[in-house]
Amino acid sequence: MALAASVLFFSSNAQYPGGGGQGRPGGNRGGGQGMNLGHFYGRIVDKKTSKGVDAASVQLVRAQFDTATKGSKEVVVSGMLTRANGEFSLENLPVMGNFTLKITAIGYQPYEQKVSFSLRPPGGGQGGAGGQGAGGQNGNMDAMMAAVDKDLGNIKLEADAQVLQDVTVTASKPLIQMGVDRKIFNVEKNLVSAGQTAQEIMKSIPSVNVDVDGNVTLRNAAPQIFVDGRPSTLSLDQIPADAIESVEIITNPSAKYDASGGNAGILNIVLKKNRKAGFNGSIRAGVDSRAKFNGGGDLNVRQGKVNVFVSANANQRKSLSTTNTFRHNLLTPVDVNQLSDGRNNGTFAFSRAGLDYLIDNRNTLSVSGNFVRGSFKNHDDLKFDSVRSGVLDTRANQITDTKSQFRNTGALLSYKHNFAQAGKEITADFNYNSNNSDNNGLYTTTLTKYNGTTVLPVLRKTVGDGSSKFYTTQVDFANPITENMKFETGVRMAVRDNTNLNDNYFYNYTTQAYVKSSSFSSNYKFTDRVYAGYLTFANKLDTWSYQAGLRAESSNYTGTLFQTKDTTFKTKYPISLFPSVFITKQLSETQDLQINYSRRINRPNFFQLNPAIDPTDPQNLAKGNPGLKPEFTNSFELSYQKTFAKGHSLLTTAYYKASNNLITRYIDYTDSVYYLTYRNANSSRSYGLELTVRDPLMKWWDMTTNFNLYNSKINGIQTLNSTEKSVSSQERVSYFIKWNNTFKLPASISIQLSGDYQSRSVLPQNSSGGGGGGRGGGGGFGGGGGGGFGGGAQPTAQGYINPNYGFDLAIRKDLFKNKASISLSVNDILKTRKYSYYSESTTFTQNYERVRDQRVFRLNFNYRFGKMDVSLFKRKNNRSEQDMQDVQNPGPQ
Repeated sequence: MALAASVLFFSSNAQYPGGGGQGRPGGNRGGGQGMNLGHFYGRIVDKKTSKGVDAASVQLVRAQFDTATKGSKEVVVSGMLTRANGEFSLENLPVMGNFTLKITAIGYQPYEQKVSFSLRPPGGGQGGAGGQGAGGQNGNMDAMMAAVDKDLGNIKLEADAQVLQDVTVTASKPLIQMGVDRKIFNVEKNLVSAGQTAQEIMKSIPSVNVDVDGNVTLRNAAPQIFVDGRPSTLSLDQIPADAIESVEIITNPSAKYDASGGNAGILNIVLKKNRKAGFNGSIRAGVDSRAKFNGGGDLNVRQGKVNVFVSANANQRKSLSTTNTFRHNLLTPVDVNQLSDGRNNGTFAFSRAGLDYLIDNRNTLSVSGNFVRGSFKNHDDLKFDSVRSGVLDTRANQITDTKSQFRNTGALLSYKHNFAQAGKEITADFNYNSNNSDNNGLYTTTLTKYNGTTVLPVLRKTVGDGSSKFYTTQVDFANPITENMKFETGVRMAVRDNTNLNDNYFYNYTTQAYVKSSSFSSNYKFTDRVYAGYLTFANKLDTWSYQAGLRAESSNYTGTLFQTKDTTFKTKYPISLFPSVFITKQLSETQDLQINYSRRINRPNFFQLNPAIDPTDPQNLAKGNPGLKPEFTNSFELSYQKTFAKGHSLLTTAYYKASNNLITRYIDYTDSVYYLTYRNANSSRSYGLELTVRDPLMKWWDMTTNFNLYNSKINGIQTLNSTEKSVSSQERVSYFIKWNNTFKLPASISIQLSGDYQSRSVLPQNSSGGGGGGRGGGGGFGGGGGGGFGGGAQPTAQGYINPNYGFDLAIRKDLFKNKASISLSVNDILKTRKYSYYSESTTFTQNYERVRDQRVFRLNFNYRFGKMDVSLFKRKNNRSEQDMQDVQNPGPQ
């Protein structure tokens, strides 16, 4: 044993000059990886409360000879973030030499401590040459092995008075967390959205605008919607608000992110995933003023290396809407007035489950899946009058009854490896998402001619089926070169398969049977593939920091329209480069200035490309344009952030966006027929100034205000006739305001009051984004009837949106020592939210107004339960029983 101990000592000592690595298991540096047996562990606690400090940065550094400078430099040997209870564990460390333990945490003063394993050769010291016989040799060996497993105890951090003066540190997250590159909206703090869907959540988020049909825009352009950082076939109305933890708003993404999304940014929906030790969860139930119920629950179990989570939600929905459209034709003396009343009823269920397996402290394997099912019935009563030269000519009534079902399935498999060097990691994941929908409808149109002519009702039925499958594979690698320098790279492949079947049948009174109309039916499929890779490099120099990145993407598209003679077209987009640059200057401890730039692309989606005619609205036929090109956008931002005393903060951003080949909605007049279609406008540009201010006015009153002033200009092309064209342009200065107040009253009562105002604005430059929805067999359950000329937003280069505003209110009471809560909310208190717009062309002028789901009350109850794992964390070192009681949750995070 004495010989073995001597070999251990001298091998370890010989390893040190060679820099024997940073403790990587299986490493091969210096040839002595077997001697990296050292282990430091302990717990970081608050000095006053003795509670563990979560996510504190722990780094172990040592001095090392630099052959380039011929001097000594400090290198990181190991590091990690503390677990929720403040524990840290640094393993596989060199056993010889002196180290410095550096600890930093938000809201606390930095901490440093000299540490070492204090090993001595066996037989040396007091024992001398005489030793103590065999028993003494065994005792030296035991002491030596115990010395390389060293408990540093509870390390107490002192609160930083300066930081606490400028930042409000509380146990719970605020409603909105602001950063220069993104904003994080914590959904659990939003009382208004309880029992609703992601559409309602978006109405409370700064920078985001939502119309009455749930169409989302970010700074007047449609963003790309992510779920847990990845594209998804889920639409916003298929995701329950109670399943969402937060929403991240990234207005100008770096090269690390998908370049798709056009001239808007990314809205990333983060679903709830609890990792607390032991078991915990919640159950909830609610009802609205239309007697529709919702309910659900979450359960999380973490034991040792395994974490399992399950959640489920079920929602009943009833949506009511009215739409009024008046069109004045300029080429003929016929005007059309159209009124639609819609009613949509149905139920959808959302479930999610997953498992994290913590293989060891550095390797984690995760698998999760979500399942969504829904069924809805829609009834729409559409009346339209044709007026010729001021005299009523024709009155028509169309009754629509449709049934739709959708099924969405998603799965994720991911792996993460943390290297010994803090921040160095590699992740790989595979994501699958599938959406299927079935739609069947009956349309009965009755015409009454005022010249005495009797017209038999037109009977039409539709049979629709659609599917969308999304496959994504991604690998990312992050490597901190030094403490201030970081390199990241990754590759990604995305494949999207879509099919759409929409058959239209008209009733033949002669044969007394429905006959399929080939001209109004479509059978279509397409596949697109996107391949991407990126590199980013970040560095910090004193008070300056920068990040430069480059992303390369190529894609190809294949579409087939099945007709009497099948038509197939292919589009291959060559490799495009998407650079990004972020430069930040820290002006002081409480203020930052940043300028950034990125280039992005927006590829046309399935419904924009589908050339088949959609006859849902007989007065306004719709079709896609397979000749669309992708649009490219260059975005610039200049941001200033200032944190004031007592938690006040200001984020100011000036932005500019310029787009070419802009994809816009267009109303075309061909062969005496109006078509809603898409085309590439020449260009667009927009610029604006956005202010987001958070003001804790009182201990019980927190107010957040978001103000966005912007100018948009679209240069497009109008068709005068089959051969003549003219350039059209529209420009307008607009603004919108969002205002959110949270009041904390005695007796555990909270009140939230929010409002928004949108001034007159240019019709959105693009409504496609990257999400679902769209026409013909799409998923979701949409606008409760729709109708009208296309229904919902009509983004074209010909018109403007009228001003609109509204207010929402919610009150919550916490019960049973905050284990439960009951809340009452109401949306659109004053019944003022109306979506209306004016559009014009060389052939007509049109006014459109739509109202949906005004003043709906919702009552919700939520109960939280759980038990934390307080099993003792046993170590080799002898510790008092009292000290051991302070240590909890030994499993890696």
